[in-house]
Amino acid sequence: MTYARAGVDVERLRGAHGILAKRLATSFSTRKGKIGEPIFPIGHYAGLVDLGDKQVLGLHVDNVGTKVIIAEMMKKYDTIGIDCVGMCVNDLICTGLEPFAFLDYIATASPDSKTIAQISEGIVEGAKQAEVAVVGGETAVVPDLLSDGYDGTAIDLVGFAAGICSKNKLVLGDKVKSNDTIVGVSSSGIHSNGMTLARKVLFRKHKVNDWIPELRRSLGEELLEPTRIYVKPVMDLLLEAEVHGFAHITGGGFSKLDRIVSRAGLGAELDNLPDSPSIFQIIQEDGKISDREMYRTFNMGVGFLVLCPKREEDKVIQTFQRYQQDAFRVGHVSKKPGIRVSGSMGQLSLLGKA
Repeated sequence: MTYARAGVDVERLRGAHGILAKRLATSFSTRKGKIGEPIFPIGHYAGLVDLGDKQVLGLHVDNVGTKVIIAEMMKKYDTIGIDCVGMCVNDLICTGLEPFAFLDYIATASPDSKTIAQISEGIVEGAKQAEVAVVGGETAVVPDLLSDGYDGTAIDLVGFAAGICSKNKLVLGDKVKSNDTIVGVSSSGIHSNGMTLARKVLFRKHKVNDWIPELRRSLGEELLEPTRIYVKPVMDLLLEAEVHGFAHITGGGFSKLDRIVSRAGLGAELDNLPDSPSIFQIIQEDGKISDREMYRTFNMGVGFLVLCPKREEDKVIQTFQRYQQDAFRVGHVSKKPGIRVSGSMGQLSLLGKA
């Protein structure tokens, strides 16, 4: 089984993104010389615009994906709001921005006040973890647009976040150097990416409420574990340490790191990744998925990466530990372009086709 066979072809998606970015960039001229002029091409973790007075506004939109289907199956909606916030703010901080505001969009085929209340409960919790204000949103009832979903329910949950920083404080990857240390920060589980492949594999063998001994809880509870939010330790790092780049490990797995190191014409060697948590081992075994496909799809227990000079490694690790988030060296920046994972499986090149 592969992510593409499950319905999400990342290579084709990258091609579509390229076409979109080129077309959408033609709109940049409308703000030339005005407040809101874009200062960076489309394709990083956030859209960046000039506010004047050396201030930059960053914007990012994302959704929870098919994780909402697990919530529908479990009839438990109080955590996916955390995912919605996390998917947005974790991307914003990858450019050195401080997130400050959030909007939500809830689309449903059939409105239910209890479900909406649970979703909003999670959004507020995520906002508190990220220290952002939820300043508005939209609830749309679109029965003709959404299918019936699981057991007559259907929801799409989308978030939009804004962040700000001084122009000279942006972290875009252009300062990354060969032999910089790459520090990994543990994830809380599968987060909100690769869920389409996970569902296709796991539900051929298991039911959502099945108790899984290796997980010490039901499969549904494991899959609904909310995305870890990394905002607070990263905000501390920006004040306390020299950092050259950040990467949020989401769709595309560790190949996402290329958007950071390639800016400096460099690559990355991930030669010290920890053993993956049980959920990923179960997915790989049940789906007979290759090691390369796993590292190109899932976070494998590492949800965030920090690229820094070697002398800053201990400080970076200690900052995350201060927030009860495990951090550890996972590799280094290489002069050779590309992203490579090394371990008991040998060496895997994650970019391009196998």
